[in-house]
Amino acid sequence: MAEVIKMPKMSDTMTEGVIAAWHKKVGDKVKSGDLLAEVETDKATMELESYEDGTLLFIGPKEREAVPVDGVIAVIGNAGENIDNLLKEIREGKAVGGTQQATDQPKETSQEAEASVDTSNINAEVIRMPKMSDTMTEGTIVAWHKKVGDKVKSGDLLAEVATDKATMELESYEDGTLLYIGVKEGESVVVDGVLAIIGEEGVDYTPLLSKQKSTSPKTEQKATTPAPKEQPVQATTSAGSTTTPEGRVKASPLAKKLAKEKGIDIRMVSGTGEAGRIVKKDIETFTPAAQPTTPAAKGEAKPAVVLPAVVGQESFEDVPLSQMRKAIARRVSESKYSAPHFYVTMEINMDKAIEARNSINAISPVKVSFNDMVVKATAAAIRQHPKVNVSWLGDKMRYNKHISIGVAMSVDDALYIPVIKFADNKSLSHIASEVKDFAGKAKAGKLQPSDYSGSTFTISNLGMFGVEEFTAIVNPPDACILAVGGIKQTPIVKDGQVVPGNVMKVTLSCDHRAVDGAVGAAFLQTLKSLLEDPVRILV
Repeated sequence: MAEVIKMPKMSDTMTEGVIAAWHKKVGDKVKSGDLLAEVETDKATMELESYEDGTLLFIGPKEREAVPVDGVIAVIGNAGENIDNLLKEIREGKAVGGTQQATDQPKETSQEAEASVDTSNINAEVIRMPKMSDTMTEGTIVAWHKKVGDKVKSGDLLAEVATDKATMELESYEDGTLLYIGVKEGESVVVDGVLAIIGEEGVDYTPLLSKQKSTSPKTEQKATTPAPKEQPVQATTSAGSTTTPEGRVKASPLAKKLAKEKGIDIRMVSGTGEAGRIVKKDIETFTPAAQPTTPAAKGEAKPAVVLPAVVGQESFEDVPLSQMRKAIARRVSESKYSAPHFYVTMEINMDKAIEARNSINAISPVKVSFNDMVVKATAAAIRQHPKVNVSWLGDKMRYNKHISIGVAMSVDDALYIPVIKFADNKSLSHIASEVKDFAGKAKAGKLQPSDYSGSTFTISNLGMFGVEEFTAIVNPPDACILAVGGIKQTPIVKDGQVVPGNVMKVTLSCDHRAVDGAVGAAFLQTLKSLLEDPVRILV
């Protein structure tokens, strides 16, 4: 009997998973324990194993598609087994508990049946309201420059459209006959609403129009007071280009863009388009007239400086958010806007810490970093100031009697905070070894939920990037996070003398609901004394 495979809840905060990769395909034999897929959660990329023996009969989501927890992702059963009824239940959200999966398809409606009519043989194209500005939601037809039955070429002016920014020109990108106009002058249409149809003369376009009306977003037309048509009064510049009485150059948007890119003053271009309108080819074939080179008479204005045209191309790439990035955004937003933060900064002289580290690394089985020393010193300072080792739980505060320190690590587009459990009871070499092991797992995407859960205090160190000082956002439910900057050689006063010294700045961010300013300052004072005389953390 076929079994439905659902998206498991792989972490306590997981609400959906993304299929990073399928390791089996429909028709493959599957045994219990076989790797079915890799699933990207809000914590890490994890492996999904099969708990059934049989044949993979159905795969729902494709790679990179998201599925909610308990959503159906696959069906395993006997080879050749008929699962049509089961698939129908899955699509209707009734299969095994009725969980709706991300790939569910709604039932066909009469409109969708109508929209399924094949229109591929109709030689016509639908013209929609384009999005002419980043804030535009609808446009108003100020004037049509073509009427039904007119021949239209690519680049011809179809209409003038008033947006929320300005009145702009709508050009045709098709050759053919204007078969249909769906919007009158003065009426508004939402972005992507149907404006017109251009195609082969005499073609029956009604099925195409019916399909567009049933599948497009609502194109409610708002009856508005018709905008007054511009009077066809034209004025010509000295170079022959056509302008409106207000001085606006009559040119296509593409022509204006090309002129700007080429550094051409469009007012000096003669238009060959309809009613003297400047079009693309006018810009491409434009040759500036030779300017007189006679020296200016005394007292005459100097000619304007002509800057060279700088040609560039705007480009960007939209990348869907990973589950990890969604989780980071959600958690830091919740922390920043729900927890009232305050910050305490202190400078620490690291001269003795540098000497101690050199001596430690001469005998340590693993290389100890300054960050490892900060972790050890922080754990020792927490032991003396347990009031910073608290968790805010909404209706109560938890005073943690154990000390487990989360160490923030950034890998590609992800942020991990693996936890050094019972850090106050571990040696420096033990801490260094664990941190290096966690860093390797983080880069390989192999951190497990047990590795990054249970922190009572967090440390974030950006010193290795040359950052001198920064503030960090509290990692809930912890009440404190320590931001560690880099060590910088700077003049310091010692025994009344100005001498070179190695200084590191640290900033403690605290949730003021749980920790008071004096508590945070006292903790930093102890941390400073421990790092300035590091032999104390080894005792």
